[in-house]
Amino acid sequence: MSEAKPFIISKRLVWEAYKRVKANGGAAGVDGETIAEFGKDLVNNLYKLWNRMSSGSYFPEPVRRVEIPKGDGGVRPLGIPTVTDRIAQAVVKQILEPELEQRFHPDSYGYRPDKSAQEAVGVARQRCWRNDWVLDLDIKGFFDNIDHELLMRAVRKHTESKWVALYIERWLQAPVQMADGALCKREKGTPQGGVISPLLANLFLHYAFDMWMRKNFPHITFERFADDVVCHCTSEAQAKWARVEIEKRFAECRLELHPQKTKIVYCKDDDRRGNYTHEQFDFLGYTFRPRRSKNRKGEFFVNFSPAVSNEATKSIRKTMREWHLHERSDKSLEDLAGMFNPVLRGWINYFKSYYKSAMYPTFQHFDRILAKWAMRKYKKLRGHKRRAQQWITRIARKQPKLFAHWQLLQGAAGR
Repeated sequence: MSEAKPFIISKRLVWEAYKRVKANGGAAGVDGETIAEFGKDLVNNLYKLWNRMSSGSYFPEPVRRVEIPKGDGGVRPLGIPTVTDRIAQAVVKQILEPELEQRFHPDSYGYRPDKSAQEAVGVARQRCWRNDWVLDLDIKGFFDNIDHELLMRAVRKHTESKWVALYIERWLQAPVQMADGALCKREKGTPQGGVISPLLANLFLHYAFDMWMRKNFPHITFERFADDVVCHCTSEAQAKWARVEIEKRFAECRLELHPQKTKIVYCKDDDRRGNYTHEQFDFLGYTFRPRRSKNRKGEFFVNFSPAVSNEATKSIRKTMREWHLHERSDKSLEDLAGMFNPVLRGWINYFKSYYKSAMYPTFQHFDRILAKWAMRKYKKLRGHKRRAQQWITRIARKQPKLFAHWQLLQGAAGR
């Protein structure tokens, strides 16, 4: 390694960063270069990036903006850096993440090693059983409104590497290229879609919220997944008080709570009487609300529990429609299982842990799509919707392992 370089950066670090970016995939940035194209001249491309980063001459390209539809009819803006910039961000992440992981709050679950959304949902469920009230926080446009000055202050607190701070600052300041090609200067925010963005977001809220809560509201537990936050309170008065104070705190950090989406929720069950304006909330694809359950003695009762949300099931059905499965009459049933089982299995693994029966109608909808496929593929089933559905049901009984969800539905039918 040349001693003439002002910054000492290991070539191995750049190589490891490339492997992580390649494994994650992703679209091309403003230069149109894909990961596959970058890999055609891999050694030279990685050397050039290492050389630029080590010499201080590395400057990121603009970030390509794309908009992803949200379940509520809005859009979520994502920023797609170039492959080169994603690798550079992964280099910095490898340096910064181990230090920050030692500091982060145990109830921060988003985009962290050995933490998961499912874990956060499970902890929230337990705390809803122990506490009558929830303060459901929604930070208005969080990723787009992170203050650069406050964030860089936090970054410098945790690194002595000048190049780490230098390149993070340059990424924050990189302009955004809109769909029409126009470049927009960015004075605040870190775009969702960048490799480093989740880590920086967690760092910002570590000081803006997590540590502040530990100091000022030590008796109020919470779960935070990036900017999605649920606080557990013992009374409505405590929840109202916390909301006012948290709103003030976020204002100090140049953030704003969404006035309509932030709400106080009563965790109603058999033992909690009375009614309240809000008796349910959504968290990480689950809706928490009063649900009829059965205890070990076979007795029914109402408890406050999570199950897949309506928004999540709508999104899943939309994805199923986009597969155009019923038009794939050139494929066999085994081909379709091979194509779609990985996705079906992912949904099952995420949503089966809590009130899995809420997923049954969505998977039954998938089987109706399979029946439409059968009607197009087989002449004897054309125009016979009921017969096609019965045919799918018979195969599901004979080969319950063919599709990932069939064993789940067969078990439900057996009960």
